[in-house]
Amino acid sequence: MTEVRNVEADAWQFRLRVFAMGLLVLLAFGLIAARLYVLQVVRYEGLAHQAESNRTAVVPIVPNRGLILDRNGVVLATNYSAYTLEITPSRVADLEATIDELAAIVDIQPRDRRRFKRLQADSRSFDSLPIRTRLSDDEVARFAAQRWRFPGVDIKARLFRTYPLGEVASHAIGYIGRINQREKERIEDSEEAANYRGTDYIGKLGVEQSFESTLHGQTGVERLETSAGGRAVRRLDSQPATPGNTVMLSLDIKLQKLVEDLFGERRGALVALDPRNGEVLALVSKPTFDPNLFVEGIDQENWQALNESINKPLLNRALRGAYPPGSTYKPFMALAALETGKRAANVVVNDPGYFNYGGRSFRSHEGGLGGVDMHRAIQYSSNTYFYSLAVEMGVDLIHDFMAPLGFGQITGIDLGGEVRGVLPSTEWKRNAYKRPEAKRWYPGETVSLGIGQGYNNFTMLQLAVAEATLANGGTRHRPHLIKAVKDQVTGEVTQVEQPPGVNLGYKPRHVEIIRRALQAVNEAGTGRRVFAGAPYTSAGKTGTAQAVAWAQGTRYNAKLLAEHQRDHSLYAAFAPVDDPRIAVAVIVENAGFGAAAAAPITRRVFDYWLAGLYPSEEDIAAVARGQAAAPIGTPRRVEDVPVVPTVAP
Repeated sequence: MTEVRNVEADAWQFRLRVFAMGLLVLLAFGLIAARLYVLQVVRYEGLAHQAESNRTAVVPIVPNRGLILDRNGVVLATNYSAYTLEITPSRVADLEATIDELAAIVDIQPRDRRRFKRLQADSRSFDSLPIRTRLSDDEVARFAAQRWRFPGVDIKARLFRTYPLGEVASHAIGYIGRINQREKERIEDSEEAANYRGTDYIGKLGVEQSFESTLHGQTGVERLETSAGGRAVRRLDSQPATPGNTVMLSLDIKLQKLVEDLFGERRGALVALDPRNGEVLALVSKPTFDPNLFVEGIDQENWQALNESINKPLLNRALRGAYPPGSTYKPFMALAALETGKRAANVVVNDPGYFNYGGRSFRSHEGGLGGVDMHRAIQYSSNTYFYSLAVEMGVDLIHDFMAPLGFGQITGIDLGGEVRGVLPSTEWKRNAYKRPEAKRWYPGETVSLGIGQGYNNFTMLQLAVAEATLANGGTRHRPHLIKAVKDQVTGEVTQVEQPPGVNLGYKPRHVEIIRRALQAVNEAGTGRRVFAGAPYTSAGKTGTAQAVAWAQGTRYNAKLLAEHQRDHSLYAAFAPVDDPRIAVAVIVENAGFGAAAAAPITRRVFDYWLAGLYPSEEDIAAVARGQAAAPIGTPRRVEDVPVVPTVAP
């Protein structure tokens, strides 16, 4: 009986186990069926696309970057093709050992290694980074024979940017450089992300940066069939890249180079405009730099030399250098007096050589000029006349008149990086200073504003815009560098429209008074020696501006000062007087009297633009030394002087 019960118990346990096993098998098959349903039905489209992608690759085709030309078609930026040796760090086991082995095959200098490490710090591990660029055919052949030894290393044919004229107009043209991590993130968050797939370089400064979207072009794509190992088997289809458009500038690069040569080793800036439309004819900042240094990533030695130099060659002084305008400000003060009714042109002010105000004595001409009206005050640059005028007008009235001229304002030029400068007012001072006593505007601070000193700080671009506005009778045009864009596909050239000029509403008779006084400066005043024998009429104003402040009663003596402490030399002018076609503002830092350094440069600019004359070599050398007035030697015809590239690919 017991045996029967044991058999029945064993049979029941066996049936239970079989049932549990069957249930488990059924559940397993159910899971498999469910998974098959998900894969075959729910995720069919996604997996089909993924399967297709496993055997095809979509490769971006980077477009050729557009050219940059000057107004006469001279090439300022172009491209050339060269071979590059590149490493993908994530695919290399021992990076340092690999580079050492590569150095036995191709020439890899320490600066190449440093540049590679800097690029590596700014890039992702799976990015392909150049260790050597511009390989010779010999080096390409040597590496190709041993490529099997170097997984993760490859040779690529790439387009390189080059600036044929080297340092000429570098601040205006700018340069391109490798896209850094911050720029990558910005691009990825923008609508341009797809268009920058495969692009490694982007405009960093000047025209290259401001017109990046025009110059870059449209990225193409190529679909390739690949093997299991990822090797391309055949091309399935492609959409070609559209090259970037050519940007045509208003700059005359031959004039630009002439001005840079006239500066020599001196620091400063010059802006030349067409007062009829705001076109920038020259935008000079000295010293310059070679933009070709930045294309592949600048090495440490060159970066230190540029970045740590006391002369600050990377500073665009035309847009970012703010200076007191000195006496070049006086004609605008006189126009303000006429337009606001604060002083008539025939009012005579006694100039004894000083101006006393608030217990302080402000110096003017040694010995004084005696009685001066507005015309003589401008012609002979009477400080006393304009000290008293500033006091009569007051700081806020001066501010309100000067702001529409562009002083202390963003001009809106089509280049990035412009600074505002300082056009003082009582409100400006309240906002600029923290201490309560410093916020207050003191009457004595107004005096120096009349002669372009004190808190006044403007860029040469602002001074040039104001000079051009005065030259054309009171219409302010927005300064601009871009003149036209040429479509690289169709060849069609489209002129870039600019906003219409703003008429400031000056009375023609008031403008004429200032114009004739400025003409007298060049005919019988401080500019007469420089403009002697000029085949055109011109109007201008010399200026001398303090580089550092001096205590009251201190007499200026340049010989006792360090070079960087000496006064700046300025000049603002336009020509011809009755039909102005060019307006110029120039500063030569720490060069002293305006007629000695700045005015001679302007004379050569006017000769070039209006008379078609290019100065002799001896004259250029004399101007660069600050030892010239009227031109010397035999000038050449502008068309006979070629623009010679200084950099070859």
